[in-house]
Amino acid sequence: MRKNLKNIGLIAAGLATGVFATLQLSASAQQPASAATPLPLDQLRLFAEVFGQIKHEYVEPVDDKKLLTAAIKGMVSSLDPHSSYLDKTDYEELQEQTKGRFAGLGIEISSEDGLIKVISPIEDTPAFRAGIRPGDLITRINDKPVRGMTLDQAVKQMRGEPGTKVTLTIFRKTDDRTFPLTVTRAVIKVQSVKMKILAPGYAYVRITSFQERTTPDLAAKLQEIARQQPNLKGLVLDLRNNGGGLLQSAVGVAGAFLPPNSVVVSTNGQIPDSKQVYRDTYDNYRLQSFDSDPLKDEAPIFKTVPMVVLTNAYSASASEIVAGALQDQHRALIVGKTTFGKGSVQTVRPMTADTALRLTTAYYYTPSGRSIQNKGIRPDIAVDQYAEGDPDDALVTREVDYSNHLANTQDPNEKKEAEKREQDRMDQLRQLEEQNDKKTPEQRQKDRERKPVEFGSADDFMLAQALNKLEGKPVQESKSITERRLAQNKPATSASAPVAVKPTQPVPGASNTAPASAPATQSK
Repeated sequence: MRKNLKNIGLIAAGLATGVFATLQLSASAQQPASAATPLPLDQLRLFAEVFGQIKHEYVEPVDDKKLLTAAIKGMVSSLDPHSSYLDKTDYEELQEQTKGRFAGLGIEISSEDGLIKVISPIEDTPAFRAGIRPGDLITRINDKPVRGMTLDQAVKQMRGEPGTKVTLTIFRKTDDRTFPLTVTRAVIKVQSVKMKILAPGYAYVRITSFQERTTPDLAAKLQEIARQQPNLKGLVLDLRNNGGGLLQSAVGVAGAFLPPNSVVVSTNGQIPDSKQVYRDTYDNYRLQSFDSDPLKDEAPIFKTVPMVVLTNAYSASASEIVAGALQDQHRALIVGKTTFGKGSVQTVRPMTADTALRLTTAYYYTPSGRSIQNKGIRPDIAVDQYAEGDPDDALVTREVDYSNHLANTQDPNEKKEAEKREQDRMDQLRQLEEQNDKKTPEQRQKDRERKPVEFGSADDFMLAQALNKLEGKPVQESKSITERRLAQNKPATSASAPVAVKPTQPVPGASNTAPASAPATQSK
């Protein structure tokens, strides 16, 4: 079993798609190659020769377009987990997801060890209601094995007309069992912002993804809170299982709680356009889906009310931008688990009328100038999702687990730290295996029947601890020694100017932005 746990716990090389990327979309043309960097003619000749051999000698005829598209996809995806070439289908899906409406099951997926890994079921969707959990591995789709399929092929198998059914064979790591699950496809309408009143004077806002309408939707929810709770004493912002989305929406969400003109994030890359400082001004979070500043009439209380931000390992990209900004600016306490650790920005450049290139173009930095690439946002207070602890955390994979992840350029000891983390995880997996072997059949059955926590519910232990913190009550910290150590040793923060980038003029608004989404995953 140990070998099995190790194999499924690590992400295999050669992933076709990355996890949890933050996007900005640019319609500008690619900059011409410099005359000082001539094309590698020898390698291009080799490519042409290989292409010719395939066309001439392969066992059956191969379509030119299919072959060249595969070559382009392989070239781009080899760069890092989040760069990819988007064909017509991919590009359409990317745009649909950001608008918050698409057809499918409602799961965000990636690849792992040749199988399909569920990053997160989207709340209030068929997959969520069917009981699919983060970390589940899909081994078969309608009795067809997924091993050997590309991610795109698997996606097409799961997509279909609303009302039709698809049967998924699930391997659940935590239970060490395989079982079938039938899910009915539907039109997925993602509500990116939710709110509720936790107790008199205390409110809860959950953001599930950063879409085109997230900032105005958040503004509307905050107005509702201000009406219902004029004497607001505390606010919880929940970013758990939020894989990211639009960079502009992240800036808008952070801006709802930060002082005017605060730095939210900065970016730095190879070309001038990638060197930017994003402040919480309307020009920096404006999108085509709204034509006036949704935050202009915001109640002043939201700039000062005590705040807690909830995060976990599936909080990524745009979520990490928001959490990092609020932490660095000393505006909120981060409670929960260390985030995913994706510290790069992708730009989507249309290549033809219906294809595009999604390319990693910059690292991003929190207001104090730190890169969270492969590290994530460490909580101020480490808290588990369950009162009894989260032993299955050893099965969680993050950005650092990708074989072709980008390095953190600020950390010269990154390789040693990664090796220690992997050794710690192997130790935790062995301990988990030993604990599982000692369980009685009744305990195993209880584990299988344990449902995922519904975020925001009365059974949400992590949320209860956040409310305790706001109310000045004791907080039960994580049972994980690793998480407590990371929280205690998190980098010092300050609200100083970014150290990695030179300030520039504000980013152009709606004129050069368009729908994009969190390509972390593909949502089906």
